[in-house]
Amino acid sequence: MIRHCVFIRYSASVAAEEKAAILAGIEGLKAHVDGMLTVQSGPNVSPETGMDKGYSEGFIIDFADAAARDRYLVHPLHQALGARIVAAATGGVEGVFVYDLEIAG
Repeated sequence: MIRHCVFIRYSASVAAEEKAAILAGIEGLKAHVDGMLTVQSGPNVSPETGMDKGYSEGFIIDFADAAARDRYLVHPLHQALGARIVAAATGGVEGVFVYDLEIAG
């Protein structure tokens, strides 16, 4: 299984409605990408002040395997949502952190 983690430093001007629309779009991709298992999203709730480096919100997607993750990466709906995320992030791509983990089992 691949756990795809995405954390975002949103620009202050990005409305809550846009953030919600982006996350709804990510969730909606499950219907279009075979092997996309779960999506978890929300604001950072860690009490470790300053450790978030400004990445205030994010989402985590579990994929059945790397092939499913790779189908997601090239899917046109993902490409469009990725562009929206970059446009909404502080500093563009600099405001987005992506980290994938391979989960055994």
